[in-house]
Amino acid sequence: MSEDPEREDEIDPKTLAAEAERTDSAHELTHTTADGDVQMVDVGAKPDAKRRAVAAGRIRLQPSTVGAIRADEIGKGDVLATARVGAIQAVKHTWETIPMCHQIPITNVDTAFELGEDRVELEVTVETTGKTGCEMEALEGVTTGLNVVWDMVKAVEKDEEGQYPETRIEDVRVVEKRKESSED
Repeated sequence: MSEDPEREDEIDPKTLAAEAERTDSAHELTHTTADGDVQMVDVGAKPDAKRRAVAAGRIRLQPSTVGAIRADEIGKGDVLATARVGAIQAVKHTWETIPMCHQIPITNVDTAFELGEDRVELEVTVETTGKTGCEMEALEGVTTGLNVVWDMVKAVEKDEEGQYPETRIEDVRVVEKRKESSED
């Protein structure tokens, strides 16, 4: 509660009750039983819906590395083509690496790369028709795709001590999550 007595008079008890209820439900553990055992959420009763999720992120690189990617001069091969395959594979295998994630039917994966002066940006779009969303699949696609870029360019990114002072993956996020019900 506020230490300002005038402010306390302005607080609506119904608002406080609604906030307390929302806070309580937000803290309920959906993946844990009353005994504390971990469980997967049962989505069997949910109707199928068309779902789409978009995630994005970037890897910071030296400008000379980005130039080498553009010119296809990386010794391991085509960086973006390899990263695209890695991102798609990660999307398809998300359920195997995220413990409480359901195996869902992936209907489409789209990857889009953008090269900046000192970065590679990746956006992964995942679509499914099913009972649960696909944002974890999109996030897995982004993080794996960017890790593949790192792996492909690590020889030119290393400094004299074998470290990566300028290389970093950052700003990985869900950009969009959408569900269309059968009525839409």
